[in-house]
Amino acid sequence: PDPDPDPDPPPADPPVGLDERPANATCLAPPRPAGALALTVQRAFPALSFQQPLFMLQAPGDDSRWYVLEKTGRVRSFDNQPGVASSSVFLDLSGVVNATSEGGLLGLAFAPDYAGSGIAYLSYTRTPPGGGMQSVIARFRSTDGGLTLDPASEEVLLTIDQPFNNHNGGGMMFGPDGYLYIAIGDGGSGGDPLNNAQTTTNLLGTFLRIAVAGTGDYTIPPDNPFAGNPRCDTGEGAADCPELFAWGLRNPWRFSFDRATGNLWAGDVGQGAFEEINLIERGGNYGWRFREGFACYNPSTGCPSAGLTDPVLDYPHSEGRSVTGGYVYRGVELPEFQGRYLFGDFVTGRLWVLDSDAGGDYAKTLLAETGRSISSFGEAEDGSLFIVDYGGGLYELQPAGTGPADTIPASLSETGCVDPADPTRPAAGLIPYRPNAPFWSDGAAKDRWLALPDTGTIALEADGDFGFPPGAVLMKSFRRDGRLVETRLFMRHPDGIWAGYTYAWNEAQTDATRVIGGALADVSGSPWLFPSEVECMQCHTAAAGRSLGLEVAQLNGDLEYPQTGRSANQLRTLDAIGLLAPPLAADPADLPALPDPFGSAALGLRARAYLHTNCAGCHRPGGPTPSAMDLRYDVALAATGTCDLPGTTGSDLGLADARLLSPGDPGRSLLWLRMGRRDVHAMPPIGSLEVDEDGLALISAWIAGLDGCD
Repeated sequence: PDPDPDPDPPPADPPVGLDERPANATCLAPPRPAGALALTVQRAFPALSFQQPLFMLQAPGDDSRWYVLEKTGRVRSFDNQPGVASSSVFLDLSGVVNATSEGGLLGLAFAPDYAGSGIAYLSYTRTPPGGGMQSVIARFRSTDGGLTLDPASEEVLLTIDQPFNNHNGGGMMFGPDGYLYIAIGDGGSGGDPLNNAQTTTNLLGTFLRIAVAGTGDYTIPPDNPFAGNPRCDTGEGAADCPELFAWGLRNPWRFSFDRATGNLWAGDVGQGAFEEINLIERGGNYGWRFREGFACYNPSTGCPSAGLTDPVLDYPHSEGRSVTGGYVYRGVELPEFQGRYLFGDFVTGRLWVLDSDAGGDYAKTLLAETGRSISSFGEAEDGSLFIVDYGGGLYELQPAGTGPADTIPASLSETGCVDPADPTRPAAGLIPYRPNAPFWSDGAAKDRWLALPDTGTIALEADGDFGFPPGAVLMKSFRRDGRLVETRLFMRHPDGIWAGYTYAWNEAQTDATRVIGGALADVSGSPWLFPSEVECMQCHTAAAGRSLGLEVAQLNGDLEYPQTGRSANQLRTLDAIGLLAPPLAADPADLPALPDPFGSAALGLRARAYLHTNCAGCHRPGGPTPSAMDLRYDVALAATGTCDLPGTTGSDLGLADARLLSPGDPGRSLLWLRMGRRDVHAMPPIGSLEVDEDGLALISAWIAGLDGCD
């Protein structure tokens, strides 16, 4: 025998699914359709970024500086110069402000004589001694010549206890009459039988108007509707509150005065179907909770109309889901918009202009798909307008110029993303992928691919999300009973804005035709929902990085690649062909991975993976929902804002002592109960017509097995 046998060969490298990166010259996101769009947005101060900014403004008569409110409690200021590199803290209330859900630092109004008095007024929410949330209106002073406001100078003028932590309103502004106007939401009373917005003995769901001076308490303007009654400076009273200017509002979010006419414009965020724009007048009752927009909301009341003031416009949730009130344009850079009201939508990032006809009827025109979470607008002293993006940036409005009417092909076969000889197959440049925890899509089977420009790479973000370059396309096809139903393209256009488009397959399975504006169709005897372009963006949230399902923990699993027939780890494969930048810093075995919700992992892990995929796109920090839930997989249960906590919207589905998640009791858990509905209380609220019975059983078993929040 050989006394020195050969050593064992070294272990082979793990397999990868592709040998090289496929060339992609056809499936590329084109320029965004321009159509009738008339404006675009550009970063105004590119070196500056803010934490959840909610408002921007300048001091009266001073265009040298801007002031930005951050939800978490700070006001920051900076020089009004395009290349400004830094901002400073103007006021810090972060140790006082309760920023849970829709709370936070919500409003700032400089006194008209601020240059001399140094006085400003703020609206914010805090936690009162007994717990919960309380809205505060307070006066502050500058003691250093206007460089900062002194927190110690606070004089609280008005407090309002909030029944829930959403629908707080909070905007404030001095009117042309010199009085201070304040918008207050209904306190989250969507399901509140007291109907706060129609109860004029409290301050919820209203516009307030008060007179303030440099010192002392506030007084009541003599022509307020209930002037002469005892004040409601703690939020309610025995008689109609004299602070009220108008009422019947759900959650007025951002208002403004037309500097030429004095008209007061406001956006009022809707409940389940409509958003509305209002012209606010003294003594007006704007109808909530009897009506939502022009539509009846509460049939049990008989939907009265006598004495109610109509909105000037409403729009359905197929077009947007959270209105942001804007301004009547009085600048000089955009003369075609002079005297016209511009407003936006927080969830969809859409920007509209409002016009009226000779009969006084109003209609809106879409100006831009900004791709931003429009939390407010800012009006400069010269009348120019800016957009505040909740994601951190400030943007200025600019003419869009001209562009092609529509760049998105009418047929899937013309997009370059499928094989022109067989549109049921992807083009050669596409790369398949599969998330570990797939999204529920009414029982459909799905195939997914990604396509990048040949010089583009995927950025690995700090939170594990995938960042795609402009030009990238994500494609997903849906099958029922083995037949193709729909193919969706989610594109990051060359300007960096994401948008979604969908195609319906024909009976012959030879091609698919683009569906514009969404549609409901019968497929194999069951209804199928084709999402509108707006609904695509409602699910693909900015907070979740837009490209849902493409993150380290989702793609850290094996896939059989049809190009080679090999099964391999998806992360390792993408890394091996040079798509990841930076490259993987660790072996996939040492990186997070979501389990299959219906696989063999522990029940708690599978349930949390299901919620991560199906709920956390919206329910996470910075998401578009009014709740404070954070349902991401790696967040401890006690930190999700759900465990043994009451719902935040006032809608308890008729249950006594309901909880968002009640350990051991699915039947008291609103999270589980709403999963099983497909009505106005459904979760998800859009995109699904059928309940996921397996998912419902999974979450039920998990909740039933919990004995606490640890």
